[in-house]
Amino acid sequence: MAQTIPKKTAGNGRTAGNNHFVEEWVGKVYTTLCVLFLVATIIAMVYFVASRGLSTFFKDHVNVFELLGGLKWSPEGTPPSFGAFPFIFGSFSTSLLAALLAAPLSICASIFMIEITPKFGRKFLQPVIELLAGIPSVVYGFIGLSVIVPLFRDIFPGQGLGVAAGALVLSIMILPTMTTVATDALASLPAGLKEGSYALGATRWQTIYRVVIPTTLPALMTGVVLGIARAFGEALAVQMVIGNAPFVPRSLFESASTLTSAITLSMGNTAAGSTHNNALWSLAMILMLMTFVFVFIVRWLEGRSKL
Repeated sequence: MAQTIPKKTAGNGRTAGNNHFVEEWVGKVYTTLCVLFLVATIIAMVYFVASRGLSTFFKDHVNVFELLGGLKWSPEGTPPSFGAFPFIFGSFSTSLLAALLAAPLSICASIFMIEITPKFGRKFLQPVIELLAGIPSVVYGFIGLSVIVPLFRDIFPGQGLGVAAGALVLSIMILPTMTTVATDALASLPAGLKEGSYALGATRWQTIYRVVIPTTLPALMTGVVLGIARAFGEALAVQMVIGNAPFVPRSLFESASTLTSAITLSMGNTAAGSTHNNALWSLAMILMLMTFVFVFIVRWLEGRSKL
């Protein structure tokens, strides 16, 4: 006996259409609220940090050029001095040195995993490297304090604490970030480019440094900038091995300090609203502005990417 298929009535169609309309409306409202919440949070954070940081100049009448270019940091002195240039120099020197150490390693590791041994690299090496990103920063700092600092003390003059120790610890910390971005960039390269290079008689190494690297260079530089941004904002690991001296070091093996270490070491010992506290908020504002600069650089590099 043949089965009769119930026909779809107009009422059922209108009900289904109404359900889809309600689901779409709820989704749009929820998404809009999430975006507005994120935007409001960012604006509130920027306003809070900027209002505290600018109080140093408008309320406490500290000269902006003294803060950015002064060499002496003595908030409790008579008269007090708020020269933050040693901290700015320490942050940039450790971050850039860490990037110089980690960038060649990360690019070479990604080339090895994608171009040389793709099966073994993607299956075993990449997960191992990505595991490094999950290790807490205090562990890196403790290893640097227990291994790197004594090693530098035995080989080079000084106590082992300094810019070199901080840069080496940071280079290990940012290596997974750079390697992951570089690996994804190389993996997304169209196969036709490499096949065309091989068809013209190029060897594997000629294809790598004449086709693969130039094509993915903006994406590779994006990973480098992201690594610098993370190193610039790192506090605990660097604080444990850099020595925390508010002076411009004369060598890589002398103690120095960074913006983050200056904030974390002094913020709990200052009274809210005091000149010293406001100066620390000014250091935090400098960190925030540099983060925005790194984000803009990343967006610019992504716009230039050929992939």
